Amino acid sequence: MRVQLVDPSAFTPPYDRALAAALARAGADVELLTSRFLHGSVPEPDGYRVSEAFYRRTSRRGLGAPGRRALKLAEHIPDMVSLRRRLDADLIHYQWLTVPALDSLLLPPDRPRVMTAHYVLPPSPSGADRTAARRLFGRMDAVIAHSQYGAARLREELGLDPARVRVIHHGAFDYLTRLPEQPLPPELEGAEGPVILFFGLLRPYKGIDVLLEAFRSVSGAELWIVGKPRMPLDELQEAAARAGGRVRLVPRFVEEAEIPAIFRRADLVALPYRDIEHSGVVYTALAFGKPLVLSAVGGFPELAAQTGAARIVSPGSASELGQALAELVDDEGARAELAAASARAAAQDYSWEQAARQTLDLYEELLSSR
Repeated sequence: MRVQLVDPSAFTPPYDRALAAALARAGADVELLTSRFLHGSVPEPDGYRVSEAFYRRTSRRGLGAPGRRALKLAEHIPDMVSLRRRLDADLIHYQWLTVPALDSLLLPPDRPRVMTAHYVLPPSPSGADRTAARRLFGRMDAVIAHSQYGAARLREELGLDPARVRVIHHGAFDYLTRLPEQPLPPELEGAEGPVILFFGLLRPYKGIDVLLEAFRSVSGAELWIVGKPRMPLDELQEAAARAGGRVRLVPRFVEEAEIPAIFRRADLVALPYRDIEHSGVVYTALAFGKPLVLSAVGGFPELAAQTGAARIVSPGSASELGQALAELVDDEGARAELAAASARAAAQDYSWEQAARQTLDLYEELLSSR
């Protein structure tokens, strides 16, 4: 079976490449059509081909080039028209489309189409957002959600035919565990005792302020907040200072090669989001077999119930979060139970092998129906 995966703007290269590799291991002939990822390294192709078919001139000019967005927009329609000629596989699996309202009109009509709904709708979606999503997903023969929560949104909020909606779990990012060993970044060396880790882009909806407040009730541990800021840092820095040196704030882009050492040293991963559908950080934590504390938002409660790898707290509740963190810091046995469940999930239901099997079953069903 020949399959082409499409992610024009390279929004999710770790996911794209992990899925492509798993499909190739399962016997599919896979090509990934994407653009050059400019924010760091990506996994090397493993049994599949990569074609950088989008935004070639924009990519050559780099991230800091003046007028980058305008140039990318100018390349977009010609690249999408060229894509119609390049799509010659048995089945096309879209991961993202850059301009959904426009791109849904440019898709070739002559072969089965699947799309992964990494995020069904943006936060606080407008009417136009809903219309564009309804039109885009409605053009697909099948839409994959990562959770029952996401599947319900596709059916209930966008009105998709339930027969077209499938749930296939996001795989754990186990390729990170096989990267060459590197020492901890200098900012994080010398920790003693348990480490609570928050990792990822720093954004207001992720509840970092709640985490800092909750951490005031935790003793005998360090809190690491690691990631590139997408919000003002003044209040976070003030809250971190009130913790008396037990908080390490590393507000910068973290290279992929640095990730394994950070996660291996962490004893607990906390993601107190106010709003989310799912998070790639969760699948990194599963890969490293880490206990999780998650807010009851999006697909997080479902993942916790299915895996047993996480404690769930109310979003925005510093008291609940602080209590859960304090209990786990003080109870190494409870952390070990959650860690074991996390590792099992990564090896079984949240493995890429499982995702590839279910994805290929869907492909074969669609091809048979044609």
